[in-house]
Amino acid sequence: METANKLRHEQIQYIEFLSKDLARAKAFYENAFGWKFTDYGPEYTAFEGEYVDGGFTAGEPKNGSILVVLFSANLEDSKEKVIQAGGILVQDIFSFPGGRRFQFTDPDGYELAVWGL
Repeated sequence: METANKLRHEQIQYIEFLSKDLARAKAFYENAFGWKFTDYGPEYTAFEGEYVDGGFTAGEPKNGSILVVLFSANLEDSKEKVIQAGGILVQDIFSFPGGRRFQFTDPDGYELAVWGL
């Protein structure tokens, strides 16, 4: 399935995990589930799934540290809707390999991100 066909506006599309040992995380998920990875430098590796993609970034894992990432066909509009709904902007729109994104906390304090092309 092509990536463009998987993108659904304002739906969960990506999940990021923290890992203190990326090589170990990759080996585990490759062996356990057959996931394939693409490295983006020494501190980030990504995997692609049929419905949800994800990645591992270098860091100290802790409960609640998985970052849920939604896709938006209009990043600026989604950002404004998040703010109007009471979300708190944690990181304004920034570029990364593959697109742009912002991060926010919801009213319960959960941190999420929204990305777009």
